[in-house]
Amino acid sequence: MIDRFILVLTFMHIGFATVATQAADSPAALPSESPAVLPAPRIDWVVMTATQPHADLASTIWYDDFDGAEKPYTEAQGPVVSSEAYGGSGRSMLSQYDQGSRGVGNRKVLFGDSPSGKVVRRGESFDDVYWRIYVKHQVGWQGGGPDKLSRATSMTSPNWTQAMISHVWSSGEALTLDPATGVKQGEIVTSRYNDFDHLRWLGNRPASRFLIHSTDEAGRWVCVEARAKLNSPGKKDGINQLWIDGRLEAERVNLDWRGDYDRHGINAVFLESYWNDGSPVTQSRWMDNLVVATEPIGPVVCPKNPTVMRTPYQAAGQLASWQLQAGTLADQPTVVWSSKPVTGSVSVRVDAEQGDFSSDLKSQGSLTPDHTYQFRVRQTNDLGNTSDWSPWHQAIRIAKH
Repeated sequence: MIDRFILVLTFMHIGFATVATQAADSPAALPSESPAVLPAPRIDWVVMTATQPHADLASTIWYDDFDGAEKPYTEAQGPVVSSEAYGGSGRSMLSQYDQGSRGVGNRKVLFGDSPSGKVVRRGESFDDVYWRIYVKHQVGWQGGGPDKLSRATSMTSPNWTQAMISHVWSSGEALTLDPATGVKQGEIVTSRYNDFDHLRWLGNRPASRFLIHSTDEAGRWVCVEARAKLNSPGKKDGINQLWIDGRLEAERVNLDWRGDYDRHGINAVFLESYWNDGSPVTQSRWMDNLVVATEPIGPVVCPKNPTVMRTPYQAAGQLASWQLQAGTLADQPTVVWSSKPVTGSVSVRVDAEQGDFSSDLKSQGSLTPDHTYQFRVRQTNDLGNTSDWSPWHQAIRIAKH
C-alpha cells in the first residue's frame, strides 16, 4: 500500500519556517550543514490502525473519517475527495478556494439539546466539548488564513439564536480563539445566527505561535483540537483552549460564556471555509478525521511499530538519504528511536530492523502502547549538504493492544 502512496506523494512539496529544536546524538549521524543550504523536510502522516477508538467511545458525540457513507450533517457543502487523506488512503473534505472567492466547503453537526437540525444524542446536555480535525493546506499556499476554520456554539431557538460561540479563526498566518457570548442579564440577546452586533466578545489574544496558514507550513497534515467549557451559571469559570500538533497554543480562562443562563448547553460544531476577503489565488485545503467528544481527544492512534511518511524532496541536487527520530511528547523530548539513513523510500517503519531503540525500549522492539510520541526528520543530498533537524511534530498515540 505504501508503494502506491509514493507515486502520489512525489508531486507534493512542503517547506517550513525555521524553529529552534534541541539537537540529539544518534547512532547514524549525518554531516551538518547550514539549514539555508538545505531545508528540513517534515512528516506528512503516519499509518493509522484500521479502527480508531474514537469511532466507538462513549465519550464520542460525533466521528467522521469521511471514508464511508455521508453522515447525517444538518448542512454539508462541498465534496469529499480521495486525492488527499490522512494516512495516505481514504477520503477527506475539500475546501476549495477559487481566486477571489470566499470558499466552498462546510459541515454542520448538531447534537444534544439543539432546538433544530438533524440532532444526534438528542436530549442530552453538554457543557464541556472537545473537537478535533486534521487540516492540510496545499503546497504553495498563499494569503494567510481563510478567516473561518471551525466553531462550537449553543443554539437556543429554531431561528439559530446563540447563547455563546467558540470561534477557531485565523489571525494572519496563525490561529486564534475568539469566544463570544449572546447572553445579557440571563437572557438571550441575539436575534439570529451570527448576530455579531449583539454579541459580547471575550478576547482573541494571544494567537497561536504555530503559523498553520503560512506558505512554509503548508503541505502536511496538522492536528487541530479545541475545547469549550461553559462557565457554571453565575460564575466566571469558563475555559477555551486550542492545541496544534499536540501542543497547547492558545487559552482563555475565567470566561463568562452565558451568565446564569442554563437552558441550553453546547449543541453544535461546524467546520468552515469562509474567507472574508476572498482567496488571492485558486487553492485548496482539506480536513479529515473529525471527532467531537466530551473528553480530550488527542491525535490519531497508530500501531506500535508505525510506518511514517515524509514529505517529498524538492531542493538542489538529489536526495541521498534521510533520517527519522521518534521522541516523547514534551517540551524537551527524549529520543526513543533513531532510524538508520533511509535511501530509496519516502517511508520508514519504526522497528529494530530499520533503526535503534533507546535502552529501555530495546527488549520490546517497539514504541510503548498507550503512549504519545512525535517525530523529527532531517535529510542530506548528493551535494553533501544536510539540513537541520525539523521541529518535533506529527504527534501520534500508540494503540493499547
